[in-house]
Amino acid sequence: MFSYPYERSDSSIVHLRLDYGTDGLEVDLPGERVTVIQPVTRPAVPEPVGALVAAIRAPVAGPRLAELARPGRTVAISVCDITRAQPRREMLSALLQQMPDIRPDDVTILIATGTHRANSDAELEQMLGRDLLNRYRVINHDSRRDSTLEPAGRTTTGVSVFLNRLWLAADVRITTGFVEPHFFAGFSGGPKMVAPGLAGLETVMTLHDAARIAHPNATWGITEGNPIHDDVRKIARMTAVHFAVDVTLNREQQITEVFAGELFEEHRRACDVAKRAAMREVATAFDVVLTTNSGYPLDQNLYQAVKGMSAAARVVKPGGTIVCAAECRDGLPAHGSYKRVLASRPTAAQLLDMIKAPGYAVPDQWQVQIQAQIQIKARVLVKTDGLSPDDVRAAHLQPVDDVETAVRDALRAAGPRATLCVLPQGPQTIPYLAEESGR
Repeated sequence: MFSYPYERSDSSIVHLRLDYGTDGLEVDLPGERVTVIQPVTRPAVPEPVGALVAAIRAPVAGPRLAELARPGRTVAISVCDITRAQPRREMLSALLQQMPDIRPDDVTILIATGTHRANSDAELEQMLGRDLLNRYRVINHDSRRDSTLEPAGRTTTGVSVFLNRLWLAADVRITTGFVEPHFFAGFSGGPKMVAPGLAGLETVMTLHDAARIAHPNATWGITEGNPIHDDVRKIARMTAVHFAVDVTLNREQQITEVFAGELFEEHRRACDVAKRAAMREVATAFDVVLTTNSGYPLDQNLYQAVKGMSAAARVVKPGGTIVCAAECRDGLPAHGSYKRVLASRPTAAQLLDMIKAPGYAVPDQWQVQIQAQIQIKARVLVKTDGLSPDDVRAAHLQPVDDVETAVRDALRAAGPRATLCVLPQGPQTIPYLAEESGR
């Protein structure tokens, strides 16, 4: 077994805990010719709110929050939705502590859902806590409700920008998020908390169109020259973010570092830290790659699980096998067009042809496009407790009951010298081939 960071074992069996749902999944795998890739272990900050307050008081660039949040001003704060493990309560508590002159009635907390469904009342309480919900206005962004949107111009690349009215109306606009590699936008957090987070559907459709998704730089860890992230930055710049706070997290979803201040500088620094921790170079591709979708909350549905598949696809051999363990307690999900687009054609190749056809534009096509690209390269097996085998097959994927059996069968089919890569934390670790290191 070869494990990052550089641990070796001669054992014939490797015991691993895969991130799966909230409880994890224990597996025993053959130890010969196995590479286990995990992020660099990062300790949590000892006092999260204290670390946040310290960073907010000493921004990496730009004005201090105290200079911006003056009496009588209105404030809008963008936070992640339920599919992300953002420590919202701590981040909001620290920010609000540092704005003592702002009345609660002048604060709006916007859930940056992008095109995802609205978060339920129970989820909002889980995310924010009852005290914040009772004290401040909290709004689920709705990309499909035109009355909540306002035009905000057009980028030089032709993106018509529609953003949440409450966001644009605020005197002080603050983004909060956490930064990790993203499978087509390069990195999460930062300007993504404006668009697609608070954007209208028309804007998201253009940002995620087939040409941008197919671009070679629209991938993990690349921001500059990535047509999606380039446009995301343009939108944040043209509509002005006044202050930003981002964090990095470890496997236990604890804060490891805090970055605050001017949006683009603090996000650049956060991306540098996340890249060093999460992106791991390997020498050669593997016959079989076992991945997860990082457990709850990211593995709530199959739509999100495409991220774990995408991480595995970076290092699987053409014609190889990806085994993805994702709980999918929320199903496909039921909202959006993901299921309908998948059902439009019988094969991955035909799905790609349909999506790339001139004039084709359907919400969620981007996720199907990436999934189809992966399936053209490799066979994809899925272990899930939230979907029936028929549901998995309808998504063009192959269901499996037991991860250990699926991996052993795939190795046996690949031959006596077959190699296995395991990503226990899924897209929290992004492997890449040495030949790509210059990108």
